[in-house]
Amino acid sequence: MLDIHPFNLLTILGPTASGKTRLAVALASEMSGEIISADSRQVFRGMDIGSGKDLQEYGNVPYHLIDILDSGEEFSVFAFQRCFLDAFSNISGRGELPILCGGTGLYLDAVLRGYRMVKVPENGTLRSELEERSDEELAAILKRLKPEQHNSSDLRDRVRTVRAIEIAGYEREDDIGQDSLAHIRPLVIGIRWERAELRRRISERLSIRLENGMIQEVQRLHDEGVSWERLDYYGLEYRHLGAYLKGDINRNDMVQKLGSAIHDFAKRQENWFRKMEKNGIKINWVEGSADPLAEAREVIKKAAG
Repeated sequence: MLDIHPFNLLTILGPTASGKTRLAVALASEMSGEIISADSRQVFRGMDIGSGKDLQEYGNVPYHLIDILDSGEEFSVFAFQRCFLDAFSNISGRGELPILCGGTGLYLDAVLRGYRMVKVPENGTLRSELEERSDEELAAILKRLKPEQHNSSDLRDRVRTVRAIEIAGYEREDDIGQDSLAHIRPLVIGIRWERAELRRRISERLSIRLENGMIQEVQRLHDEGVSWERLDYYGLEYRHLGAYLKGDINRNDMVQKLGSAIHDFAKRQENWFRKMEKNGIKINWVEGSADPLAEAREVIKKAAG
């Protein structure tokens, strides 16, 4: 399958609720493909409704990097890149087409722009120097070292902020940046919607998830030992539902604040995709409101020559 295409990785991206999983599954069914998830929360078992796994959409299409860790564990872009490369090699080695699908911009970027990542050792001297700094000073240091800082969760936890500074400083001093993964030749397709329609889809999806047990899922995760602090780290649904279950906010406020947070998240995803384009990633956009599958087929046909 792979030797008839000039690309050996098909990537389907888009903001939350854009229908990217459905499109990826349809293309995988037609092209003998297997899906590699690029989602920072779908790697965790038990985080199903809140992370939007929608496993019923996959049918018989094989998928990878979903349900590979227990809830409560940590997962990084470093770990994702290595898991992706393992899955990519496995799928390609069997003659199937790897299809990367997701909306976590950093994970997508790490593959498509070939981040060259190394294990960064702890710097005891630096950590000692940072002990006396306030949270605001640490945030300023990280911003100075990494102006394009994307991960706001690094700024909500002092230990994570120190680690992020440690990594950013190591990368700068040792010239660890980005390097092409020459063996990966991607074709990237993105789904876009008019803002008002995407907002409607997000609100509708949130209502369905709440009706289907998302609140109970978060309560179960906490009952099984995942702390409220860890749930807050997982962001969006888990943070707001955790606040509701703790009694910090009422249900109506939770729904309104969560809906607004997801809408803002979709905007950040779109901004990230635009930045990827500025950095040289060609994204072939298809219209979600039209026939994205037909448009995607045309993009693939044109790319295949």
